[in-house]
Amino acid sequence: MPRDEVRRRLLTVAARSFAEKGYEESRLEDIANAAGFTKGAVYSNFTGKQELFGAVLGAAADTEFALVMSEIRESADPTEAVGQAARTVAHRIVDDAERGQLGIEFAARAARDERMREILTPLRRAQRAAAARSITEVVERTGVRPTVSADLAALILHCLCNGLSNECVADPAIDADSVEQALSTVLAALLGPRTDSSRTL
Repeated sequence: MPRDEVRRRLLTVAARSFAEKGYEESRLEDIANAAGFTKGAVYSNFTGKQELFGAVLGAAADTEFALVMSEIRESADPTEAVGQAARTVAHRIVDDAERGQLGIEFAARAARDERMREILTPLRRAQRAAAARSITEVVERTGVRPTVSADLAALILHCLCNGLSNECVADPAIDADSVEQALSTVLAALLGPRTDSSRTL
């Protein structure tokens, strides 16, 4: 079986196990068996449970990022791009509460576990860097005047998404419309208005 397929199956089963049982109660042997492999297959792809946990969160974030970019890539209208991005991310946050729970657990463990922090830190930095690149792309395509740098905008959005995800876990009454409104408000403020030349195109 191709290595990519082995890794994909392990990540799928691990995501389910971590969501249902939590990090502590999830066993690598059980994850490997449920995916149809031996425990050795896990160690052939990951250094251990900590890295597997980080990879699960990273894969989910990559999927969300790719989905957002595919939906706004052709949009030259900043209002449309902001609305679509906010709507997509809002539904991902609200509909995937398990990922929010995993994110909270990972961050809490990383605060006390240096090895976990070594995995979480580059993961978070990569996510912010990807967000900064996408913001730059939107700015160049739509002709808006951003109010802050792409890196700072990415940090603000990253923290906002994590905070909204945490709130949705803590309070199920927070719905997709509320999350979408929060995201679109901040996005619009960060991207700013179009330049005069853009309005005449």
